[in-house]
Amino acid sequence: QRLKAAVHYTVGCLCQEVAEDKDVQFSKQSIAAISEITFRQCETFARDLEMFARHAKRSTINTEDVKLLARRSSPLLKYITQKSDELASNNMEQKEKKKKKSSAAKGERTPGEKEPAVTENEDSNMS
Repeated sequence: QRLKAAVHYTVGCLCQEVAEDKDVQFSKQSIAAISEITFRQCETFARDLEMFARHAKRSTINTEDVKLLARRSSPLLKYITQKSDELASNNMEQKEKKKKKSSAAKGERTPGEKEPAVTENEDSNMS
C-alpha cells in the first residue's frame, strides 16, 4: 500500500508539472487512473524481468533483462544501453584505481611500472 501511495504521489507531482508547463488541468480521477495504470504496468514489468532471469537460469535480474524489456521502445533501449555502458566504464575505472591503490600499499609495482632509478646518494652509500 505504501508503494502504491508513493506511485500516486509521484504521478500527482508529474501531472502538476505538466499542468504548469502546458497550461492544462488534471482531475483527481485522471490522476488516480494514471497512477493505477502506472502501478499495474510496473507489476507487469517486474514479472517479466523475473521471468527473463529465470529463463536464463539466474536468480538475479541484470541489465540485459532490462534491455530485453525495453526492446520495443528504441529511444528507451538506446538510453538504457548508454547508461549501462557508462556504469560499466565507471566500474572498470574504480576497479583499476582500487587495484593500483592496493598494489601501492603492498609495495608492489603494476605491470607497466618501472623500477625506480638509483640516485647518486644511494649509489655512493652502496659502495
